[in-house]
Formats: sequence, structure tokens, C-alpha cells
Amino acid sequence: MKYGFITVASAIPSVKVADTEYNTDETIRIIDEAEDKGVEIVVFPELGITAYSCQDLFQQQVLLDETERAVCRILEHSTTLDIIAIVGIPVAVDSMLLNCAVVIQQGHILGVVPKTFLPNDSEFSEKRWFVSAGDIPYDTVIKYAGHTVEISPRPVLFRTSDGVTFGIEIGEDLWAPIPPSNNLAVSGADIIFNLSASDELTGRHEYLFNLVSQQSARNICGYVYSSCGFGESTQDVVFAGNALVFENGNMLAAGKRFSMERQIVVAQIDVERLRSERRHNSTFVTAETLVKERPRVADCMETLCSHDKFRLVRDISQTPFVPSAEILQDRCDEIFGIQVMGLAKRLVHTKCKRVVLGISGGLDSTLALLVCVKTFDKLGMSRKNILGVTMPGFGTTDRTYRNAVSLMKSLGIDMREISIADAVIQHFNDIGHNIDNHDVTYENSQARERTQILMDLSNKEGALVVGTGDLSELALGWATYNGDHISMYGVNAGIPKTLIRHLVKSVAESADIDEKSRTTLLDVIDTPISPELKPADDEGNISQKTEQLVGPYELHDFFLYHMLRCGFTPEKILFLAKHAFKTGTEEEKYDEETIRHWLGVFMRRFFSQQFKRSCLPDGPKVGSVSLSPRGDWRMPSDASCNVWSV
Repeated sequence: MKYGFITVASAIPSVKVADTEYNTDETIRIIDEAEDKGVEIVVFPELGITAYSCQDLFQQQVLLDETERAVCRILEHSTTLDIIAIVGIPVAVDSMLLNCAVVIQQGHILGVVPKTFLPNDSEFSEKRWFVSAGDIPYDTVIKYAGHTVEISPRPVLFRTSDGVTFGIEIGEDLWAPIPPSNNLAVSGADIIFNLSASDELTGRHEYLFNLVSQQSARNICGYVYSSCGFGESTQDVVFAGNALVFENGNMLAAGKRFSMERQIVVAQIDVERLRSERRHNSTFVTAETLVKERPRVADCMETLCSHDKFRLVRDISQTPFVPSAEILQDRCDEIFGIQVMGLAKRLVHTKCKRVVLGISGGLDSTLALLVCVKTFDKLGMSRKNILGVTMPGFGTTDRTYRNAVSLMKSLGIDMREISIADAVIQHFNDIGHNIDNHDVTYENSQARERTQILMDLSNKEGALVVGTGDLSELALGWATYNGDHISMYGVNAGIPKTLIRHLVKSVAESADIDEKSRTTLLDVIDTPISPELKPADDEGNISQKTEQLVGPYELHDFFLYHMLRCGFTPEKILFLAKHAFKTGTEEEKYDEETIRHWLGVFMRRFFSQQFKRSCLPDGPKVGSVSLSPRGDWRMPSDASCNVWSV
């Protein structure tokens, strides 16, 4: 394990019913293949050494003896291997026969876990052969495959040398009203492994998929599921082979159903992130206190090899705030719904019939305007009650000015144009500032003048000032204190910059937008991000480009997500960013020096600019990351960032 990632695998061997030698050969081949792939824990199907469908052959002593010899072979083969293998076997204990998972590493049996819930209806008759773990009267110690093994009705957790804790349930255990994995997870299991034998029925796979997803989400854990496939008896049912790996409700990997070949499905689970999620979840913490029976803990062996072998193969998105293409439009609709409902409630509560906002021709104000339009349409109010104000200044370019005016006209709102130039020049004279000194005073005076105009128009018109600043700007403090930092309701406060382009584009591509608005929206998307507080260049183009000053927003949003959503260290964020942006490869987007530099800038700005976030206007939370000082992020404004340095 490295940076919290552990490599796991769900294996589906090809089997022959009751042929333990063949099945063991297959198991060993897969163990070797998994070891070569860097897998740390691999799970096999239920009763995989014998095959699940042996039926009354389970009562034959010869099959039980051969199973024990098979385990001896696996133990001997694993002597020099670090990989932990979880294998399904029948185990006889006194007068009982148990359906078990045996955990093997480096030639040792780390533990044996018997199945709790035995299906005994429809096509299943497990109680004909097996006894439930709950029916074991007391702890029993047996000799098995040359090892002393404890068989107990009590739950057990396994802890690796890296500190990862995992638990095991078998087949029907998952389908029970209260699965054993519930207790295992709240007792500390980061990952649950399930050895299963689920036959294929029409519609069952989808149900199973949702079941595993929900169980991993509810328990905030990794869930690795392996169900038997080709080679099992088809006398009455068919086993299609299901290999699934989930992390907190999200599928990381899945095998191919109905395959006639053995499969090994490998994925990397981020245990560090799971633990962060659990710490942030108050109900999970409460559930820990309700556990009636704490599992015993079995320690795994120390690994023989160095962590230098670790290679991250998991996909890491460059834009973690942006949904996948398959669901992007639905998510955009949902986000607009949240923004619109938030603003609508504020208007109804304040009895305001009008709103006022500044329109710059940039992305943020464009999105805020679209939200206002959708809100007034929803409330059945005239768009003329939306007052859009364009306030050209020293840095305003023809392109952004044209887009601002064009969009306000095509959307049918009330439009005003108020130049800030004369007022700001008078202000410079009042405070004795040289207009040729383009410093922070020069910039912030313009932002505050614009805010003053909007606030005064608000009083004059009886309107609500709608803020346009976004989540990324709030994280970086890229806003003028008591300038664009202030409004009466900030509709974009929960939306990062990398997502705003997609929201605006979703409107531009919708069927109910007019052609003039569509053309303008697409040009806004293509316009460089800028506050336009410094004069344009000699050709009239934007000279002050935000991403050249504070860094690429795709990097800052990446840093923001992994710091706040996951609680990761700067070192891990750097590691993930290098992987996501393909540093050191032919597809490299940013080299390590660039990522490290902007990560340092992000950390310094994030800490130093908290004072602006401590007095934010109200605004709706949209996604899993929010910087509201009243909700998700409460941080002292004078905290030190020294330990977050990179």
C-alpha cells in the first residue's frame, strides 16, 4: 500500500465439479498472476476448491480430505508470496460441516471464517449440508492442513502489516436483512470481501450490482465480490461469474459475465479516502458506539517486498468536479435546479420582485444571469424585473462588452450601462492615487465601485443583488474584499470554475435557447478568464489573464477537491496530480515543477484568504465541497499553513 491505495482483485477460476486437484491448479495460477500484478489481497468464489455445486458430495469424506490436501498445496506455494489469498472451502468441525473462507499468506492460515446465513429455499439447499456460524456452540480449535485453527461464531477482522483492516462475508450473508458486513464495517473493516455463488436469473445481475453498490456506500467501505462462473454444474442453474470491486458506492472494476475463461479483475481501493469519509460522517461514528459484539482481530504477516513496487493504475480524473459525459446533462439540470430553488426562496421570503447583477461578459456573470432568467421563468415573473448592469472600466474589451450587451438583449432583461471610469478617476484624485500606477489599489477601486453601483441600484429599485463569484475564486481569495466579494445572495458560491463552462454550454446546446443567445454563450465559453481590471493590450485584447496570475483553474480545482473533499496531504495531492496529468509521459500536460509550484500557491492563498470566506453572503450548496462558514468549512482566519507546505 502507498498513499492509502491498496491493490485488490476478484478472481473467477474455471472449475471442475469435485476435482480439487484441477481447481487448486487454477487457484495457484491465479495467485501467481495476481502477485505479478502487484495485488495485495485476492478473493476467490464460494467453495471454489471443490466447486459450489457438489451437492451431496460434500458429505463424502474423500472430498473433504482432498480439500485439506489442496489447502496444504496452496500454503506451500504461498510461502514466499506477500499476497493474501481468500479461498472458499468446506471444513468439518466435530459433527458440523461449515461453508468457510480460509485466509492464507506466506504459508500460514491467518484465519477461517464460516458462513452465517445459509439459503435454503428455491434452488438453494445449503442447510442440507452445512451449519451456520451462528449455530456453532462455542469456540473450537482444530488442526487443519498442518495448522492450529480457531473456529468461532464470533466475527473476525484481519489487519495487514500496513494497517488495512478487512472483513469477510460469504454469499447469502450480503442478501440478509442485517449483513455481517454491517458489524464488520462499523468495527473498523475498510474492505469487505465476499466469496459467493450466485446463479444467473433474468434481472438478478442488476439487483446484485445495486446491492453491492449500496452496501459499500452505506458502510463507506471497499467491497470486493467474487461469484463462481464457468465449470460449475448446469444441472438446474447457470453461474455466469460476477467479479465486482466497489468503493463507497462507486464501481472501480467489473469482470465479464458468461466468460468461459478464468478472470482476475484488479482495482486499487483508496483506504485513506474511505477513512476520511467516515470521520466526516457523524452517523457512522455514532454507529460504532452501538456495536454489541466487537470482532476479534487477526494480524496478517509482515510483507517481504518493498513498497517501491507499487504503481498507481487507477484512473484519476483531471476534473473531479465535472461529472462523466454519460450523466453530465442530468447533473447540469440538477445543479440549475438547486440554484434556481435557492434564489426563488430568497425572492419569495424577501418579497423582492426584482434582482440586480453586474454583467461582465465573462463566465461567472453569464451563469448567474442564466440562473436569474430560469428563476423568474419558474416564478412566472417578467424577465424585465431582472436588471443587468454592464459597467465598463479601464480594462473592458470590446469582446466582453459586446457579449454582455448581446446576451442581456437576447434574453429580454432590463439592461443598463454605467461606466465606472469617471467615478474611479475622481476616487483616485480623492485618495491621491496615480492612475498610471496599476497596483492593487487601481484594481480593487474598480471592483468596489461596481459593487457600490449595484448596491445603490438595489436600494433604488427595491431589488436583490445577486452575486456572481464562484467556488474556485473563493478558495483562492480571488475577489476584492467588500467588492465583488459581497452580494445579497451568491448563486454561484458552490460551483467550481471547471464546472461553470459545462453549465453554460449545457444551456447553449439546449433546444429552447434562441440562436443569438447560443452564439453569445459559446463565445463567452471561449473567452479567456479575466477580471479586466487592467488596460487591454495594444490590439484591444485582454491583457490580464487570471490563469497566468494565479495558475490554471483545472489544477486549483483538482487541489481543492482532494484537499477538502478527501482531506489528503499535499504530498498525496501532488502524487495524484502527477498521475492525472500524466507527468513524465508523452501525454504530459504539466510537469512536476509546475504542479508543485501552483500547489504551493494554492495552499498559501487558501489559508491567507480565509478572512474573506468567514463573512460570505448566503448561497446554495451544490456539490460535496462547499466553503460556507456556516456549514461545511469552518476555519480560523489566522491559521498557519506551514505544515501544508510542499
